[in-house]
Amino acid sequence: MRPDAQGAAMRPDAQGAEQARPDAVGRMLLGRYRVLAQNNEGGFGTVSVCWDTRLQRRVAIKRMPLLLPGSDPQAASTLDEALAEARTSGMLAHPNIVTVFDFETDATSSYLVMEYVDGLNLQDLLQRVEGGVLTFDECAHVLESVSAALAFAHENGVLHLDIKPANIMIDRTGTVKLGDFGMATLASAAGYGGARGGTVGYMPPEQIRGELVDERSDIFSLAVVVWESLTGSCPYRAPSASASLQKIMHGPTPALSKVEPQLAGIVEETLLRALDPDPAGRMASVEELAKTVVPNLGDPQEGQASLRDLIEQAEAGDDGPLGADADPGLTWAERFPWLRPAITRGAGALCTAYLAFRVLPFVLQTSWQAQLAVSLAAGGCTWVWPPLGSALVLAALVLATSAQEGSGSMPVALVLGVVSLAWWAYAGRKERSATTAVLLPSTLGSSLCGPAIAGLAAVPLQAAATGGASWLLCKFVQRCWAASFAPAQLASSCATLLLDPWSWWTMLGCAAAAGACSWFSSRGTLTFRIVGQAACFAIVAVCLAVLSHVENGGIWTPEEATALAVALVWGGIMCAMDVLIGSDRMSPEGEDSQ
Repeated sequence: MRPDAQGAAMRPDAQGAEQARPDAVGRMLLGRYRVLAQNNEGGFGTVSVCWDTRLQRRVAIKRMPLLLPGSDPQAASTLDEALAEARTSGMLAHPNIVTVFDFETDATSSYLVMEYVDGLNLQDLLQRVEGGVLTFDECAHVLESVSAALAFAHENGVLHLDIKPANIMIDRTGTVKLGDFGMATLASAAGYGGARGGTVGYMPPEQIRGELVDERSDIFSLAVVVWESLTGSCPYRAPSASASLQKIMHGPTPALSKVEPQLAGIVEETLLRALDPDPAGRMASVEELAKTVVPNLGDPQEGQASLRDLIEQAEAGDDGPLGADADPGLTWAERFPWLRPAITRGAGALCTAYLAFRVLPFVLQTSWQAQLAVSLAAGGCTWVWPPLGSALVLAALVLATSAQEGSGSMPVALVLGVVSLAWWAYAGRKERSATTAVLLPSTLGSSLCGPAIAGLAAVPLQAAATGGASWLLCKFVQRCWAASFAPAQLASSCATLLLDPWSWWTMLGCAAAAGACSWFSSRGTLTFRIVGQAACFAIVAVCLAVLSHVENGGIWTPEEATALAVALVWGGIMCAMDVLIGSDRMSPEGEDSQ
């Protein structure tokens, strides 16, 4: 940071640009990855450290701008190029190559999701060690590991073409991994070609000139990295590609034997051969470079142990967000993504098992142990597929109603079956929370707690259907318990319920409350979802207030007061769950921004 920028407030335009970045710290990428930190600038893209909220692990995500009308061609890549990079990187599964997990795109960028290497890159490590040099053992380990990675890539027809210290990662175990194959090109029948970019100081002459490149180009770049690691300076670093090319033609200075007299002889001669400006003068394979230099340089195993100690010392002094034990500042929903689905499934399974156990005695003439086993099986099926729970309970109610002898059983069963099938086909089978929303009021014996759940379970129209259905089902189940499914009594009680206009008023109020809650929740932020719960309770309260005023002169009955209190409690529970473990109703970016 420039001195004049330290401690100063960010200019409004710069601040707006930073907030607009899709990979700004704290934002969610692709609805799944929380950005923890900006790591570095990679070839043709920026690299961010992110938390995978689904698999609960850190990943590195390279964001590459796509070439859009009016954009800078030097700062963007086409979708085909980005996809080619993803395919190239994805095919390279090797312990010394950074693993590629996934590739995604949006309207402006492509995203390469990669393994997060918990450690430092070689560039950072060289800046931290005394003199900017590695020991002979450490350098032998780096050369052996990178050579193994390149040999595997070359065997698969892939060039790296951007080998430099920043692209060589060293993790906490001392393992060396080569990353960022963003410059790689796939082999073709005509040979390698079309190279672009690279990093000045590490590119061979043929790459600088835009000529044909092959495996020997990577050998040159690796030899430069080894030379820098042994001497503390990059021999070909220059302010421009042409200036670097002139240095290459004169050879590296000072001589390696003058800086490290112990390396005179085969090590220096082999590295100079690898640094030959003419590709024909270099060795044909990277294995030849490693097999010649490593045995005469040092012990790779000792080098790995030494690098492991260096990384541990470096990480011990870092208080940033990237340490292995650091708290990434995640919500419960991101730390435990299984928690909310588990609660939803568990609640639906419990409601299903309880109601099934209450209804089965009127359907199956068996022992209570058998009825309990069937009820638990129904709950287990609901855990596997939550929408099945409401279907099973509704079907059991239809069977229990129709199984009773009497002239009123079939009409009630027929109406219940038609209404249940219509609701389940429209809303019940589409949302995993719908079973809990429609069955919980009947389980608790309180008819007004369904809308608070339905409002977070579905889009507005489906939520409204579920909110109204939950009230109606609760009232029907209460009458079933009271009448023990006696046809005449149940038919009379249901007729009284349906002919009462205030029953329709209350049911429509529950539907409106659930629909309003869903509409607010669909706005995508935590604040709107809490406002939705408040609106849901307010609508229900107004409906009951009007009902009590008309029927009882403003005096609330104990049943109405209790139902409203339960509705308030469940609204609070839904808000608490939303704050602590998130909601199914997230913003399009999966972000609970406020």
